[in-house]
Amino acid sequence: MTYYYYLGNISHKRHTQFRQLDGSLYHEESIGLRGFSGVQSLLYHLYPPTQIQKIWIEGNVEIPYEDQSPLHHRHLRTATMTAKGDAVESRLPLMANADICISVACPTRPMQYWYRFAWGDEVIFIHDGSGILETQFGNLFYRPGDYLVIPTGVLWRILPDAAVEQRMLVVEAYGHIEPPARYLNRYGQFLEHSPYCERDIRPPNQLIVHDEEGEFEVRVKAGNQITSYLYHHHPLDVVGWDGHLWPYAFNIEDFEPITGRVHQPPPVHQTFEAPGFVLCSFVPRLFDYHPLAIPAPYNHSNVDSDEVIYYVEGKFMSRKGIERASITIHPRGIPHGPHPGMYEGSIGKERTDELAVMIDTFRPLKLTQHALKFEDKDYSYSW
Repeated sequence: MTYYYYLGNISHKRHTQFRQLDGSLYHEESIGLRGFSGVQSLLYHLYPPTQIQKIWIEGNVEIPYEDQSPLHHRHLRTATMTAKGDAVESRLPLMANADICISVACPTRPMQYWYRFAWGDEVIFIHDGSGILETQFGNLFYRPGDYLVIPTGVLWRILPDAAVEQRMLVVEAYGHIEPPARYLNRYGQFLEHSPYCERDIRPPNQLIVHDEEGEFEVRVKAGNQITSYLYHHHPLDVVGWDGHLWPYAFNIEDFEPITGRVHQPPPVHQTFEAPGFVLCSFVPRLFDYHPLAIPAPYNHSNVDSDEVIYYVEGKFMSRKGIERASITIHPRGIPHGPHPGMYEGSIGKERTDELAVMIDTFRPLKLTQHALKFEDKDYSYSW
């Protein structure tokens, strides 16, 4: 993250003696990015975070890619996805490349273990549902519209509110997810023209120190393998921490749209960037105000990217036949644009109430066999 935060009790000076009531030392842990040259945080544990009782392979996570098919535009209707499992077990990978894996999930129960993605950061977009993201940095309460940004190194589990339907869009990045560099000054502070700022970001706000003994499982995903580690002491035994690296929530409703006299290109919607892709937010906004403006986007070819849009709420002004939780994939190599009637039909309209998440990848995406179960076969001919 871009600014300093702390929670709980920490020592006056880092890397010095910080003692518990019985005179023993708290156990300091540094979690940082890019070796020791990126952002980092220091955590203070009751027990060494390295003490494990047992290790085993929990399982493999293979991505069943589809057989090669003709290059064409796709529409996936994921609203019919079956709800089951917890927030990790219920993930259904729909598309991926060397930089990213995009999944959907509809969990029905809390996680009984803690989880960490070892090869990068994660963003979990909460379409429906509420609950707690529990981490060693503290608890973070989530609600619909939240982006939960979880840096690598963070132990977490999702505890959904009972009897509340949960629907999530999950992005695994093989790298680090950050705010767009063009919205930050050289000190890491958001600039005045950025569409969101530090006030919109919610860090963990409830640190509960656990000092229980028993059997506590932590699962770590590295590549396509999940390894389980069994701890004798509760892994969330942190009494305090400080630094610039921590999980946080940002709600899509706090993204302030950038508008203009004529149609603005997709980079104005950018919310996060990562190696190999960007993530954007389409939010309710006023349309273009040039007297001859055409609010609907012009036809365009994504010559260097594949465009994925997850539709959250509202009526999308350039698309027909799209429903809640639809996903469209417009690959590089062929043009796409507004559906017939939508281009001219947008003239004179003053605003849109659409809500959507867009992911543009700079390497081609491969769809999975899971995705084919949701595909609208007629979408390519809808123009």
